[in-house]
Amino acid sequence: MRFMNLVKSAENAGPMPQSFMDAMAAASEQSRQAGKLLDTGGLASTARSTRVRVSGGELSVLDGPFAEGKEVVGGYGIVEAASREEAVEGAVWLMNMHREHWPGWEGEVEVRQIMGPEDFAG
Repeated sequence: MRFMNLVKSAENAGPMPQSFMDAMAAASEQSRQAGKLLDTGGLASTARSTRVRVSGGELSVLDGPFAEGKEVVGGYGIVEAASREEAVEGAVWLMNMHREHWPGWEGEVEVRQIMGPEDFAG
């Protein structure tokens, strides 16, 4: 099963410490080689983002930054896991990496299964 991990934190969390970047690079490479990490990336700030919305039948395009919301999705990972429990274990590991290498960082990982056409066949 594939899962998407959405990493959420305050947008102004500051720059990543070098030790965090080094530890993540090493762990990511090991996970890629094991076939567990399929893709990962950081996302640009909301100041460099655009929202396209339909509301009340009207379409609008809004350039960032966006005022609402204390937390934003700042990064993602797509992982292969045998179960939801295994995917959650990976998210716990990721939060521990943040705690160890980025003191003071606060945030969360939302773990969501990626659904395919086979999940909707009925």
